[in-house]
Amino acid sequence: MSKKRWEDETLKPTLEKYPERKETLLDKRDILNTPEEVNESEIELPGKFPYTRGIHATGYRGRLWTMRQYAGFGTAKETNERFRYLLAEGQSGLSVAFDLPTQIGYDSDDAMATGEVGKVGVAIDSVEDMDALFDQVPLDKVSTSMTINAPASILLAMYIATGANQGVSQEKLRGTIQNDILKEYIARGTYIFPPKHSMRLTTDVFEYCAENVPNWNTISVSGYHIREAGCTAEQELAFTIANGIAYVEAAIEKGLDIDDFAPRMTFFFNGHNDFLYEIAKFRAARKLWANIISKRFGSNNEKSMTMKFHTQTGGSTLTAQQPHNNVVRTAIQALSAVLGGTQSLHTNALDEALGLPSEKAAKVALRTQQIIAEESGIPNTVDPLAGSYTIETMTQNLHDSSMALIEEIDSKGGMLECIEEGWVQSQIMDSAYKFQKEVENKERIIVGVNDYLEDEEGQSEEITKINEEAIEEQIKKLSTLRKERGDVSKYIEKIEEIASTDENLMPHIIEAVRNKVTIGEVCNSLRKIWGEYRPKDIL
Repeated sequence: MSKKRWEDETLKPTLEKYPERKETLLDKRDILNTPEEVNESEIELPGKFPYTRGIHATGYRGRLWTMRQYAGFGTAKETNERFRYLLAEGQSGLSVAFDLPTQIGYDSDDAMATGEVGKVGVAIDSVEDMDALFDQVPLDKVSTSMTINAPASILLAMYIATGANQGVSQEKLRGTIQNDILKEYIARGTYIFPPKHSMRLTTDVFEYCAENVPNWNTISVSGYHIREAGCTAEQELAFTIANGIAYVEAAIEKGLDIDDFAPRMTFFFNGHNDFLYEIAKFRAARKLWANIISKRFGSNNEKSMTMKFHTQTGGSTLTAQQPHNNVVRTAIQALSAVLGGTQSLHTNALDEALGLPSEKAAKVALRTQQIIAEESGIPNTVDPLAGSYTIETMTQNLHDSSMALIEEIDSKGGMLECIEEGWVQSQIMDSAYKFQKEVENKERIIVGVNDYLEDEEGQSEEITKINEEAIEEQIKKLSTLRKERGDVSKYIEKIEEIASTDENLMPHIIEAVRNKVTIGEVCNSLRKIWGEYRPKDIL
């Protein structure tokens, strides 16, 4: 029976008797997908171009995804304790959250840091803090992801110096630096320098690591924060990959060969609630990137074309109301990431809508991944949902709609131009507004928020508190470091000198931080030469 005949003979009378729950569903998806929507000849095999079904022929049968829980708060010593706890509980990689002053290049004793030190992540001022952060954590055996952008080059320099202090050469270091400054202008706002100079720092990291830190992923192009700002799945894909294109173009303009840096480019996506759609999103992302690297940039190197990505479950989907519901949300989102073929995964804790995760909640979040890995049986099959008419149709539709949006960005002059003009930001604002109106009008149900409500009085979660005394100690320690380290002015002056040239800054930043120059001092020297970015008013 054809789909058209089914619609006429079976679907129509059923709808007349039992109308759908809503007059208009929130999206335009078909009620049913059949082989008619799927070109069977285009269903690829795992590990083969364009990698829709995954970048490895065996999926997770040979190696599970890296369970990389994001953590960081207070001081380096406190975060180190959490790191070692998570590793002891079975976590297989580290992910560092930095506090706001660190993210925007201020030392803990700077007036601009007042009230923010250690609040949303760990405070890192100098290589001494980095040493403490990874105390008893062997950097030749554990890979580390660092969510840092504007001062990414400085934090990587500190990590390299800490590795050397442990006796681990930079050639042996494994991990990822986010280093994705473009999404800061779009979604988060933790930028420092104008885009041109920020891109120079990004590509300096590309160049330096290609020659000296071969096992390090030099960027994690992040759609996560764009999605958190309120965009759709299509926009998350398109804007993220358009940012990736901008980085590739900048690196090539710098004189780098694509196959020298593209294999170490990674991506970072959001795991949201729409289960099947999110699976399709991850599959479509790989297909998009493979085709762009191959057709647009002319690389046939498998390592350049294969998209490796980290997933974090959706922070914006967590609710302060009925927080235990977040365990279920996180499990669904994590499952979509695994079925979509992620390389690493962070699962949010149930209490993160209330504050920093407690140790107990962090353990439940990790156990969520471990149950999927060890009990669900899903990792035993490569791309288990391949061949599903719905999944294949969604994958292709997401690919096509996202590609159309990328082409629109190209027609407007590329991602940098669209960001500077505020076009991308306005698109996200419109999507976020639409979503919120749907919630307020109860067109979109959020359990415990706009339906299935209950009296929350007397219900509470244990919230992790920041140790204010430890923060004061952090500031005192920084003062002591400045008194005892000797004169560092020559290192700062050298950075200022090189910033005015085209020479790679990384060796000079590494030398500076190795001699205990602080993050604030490096950033202030660059502020002096490059200035700070001020966005256009797009409202």
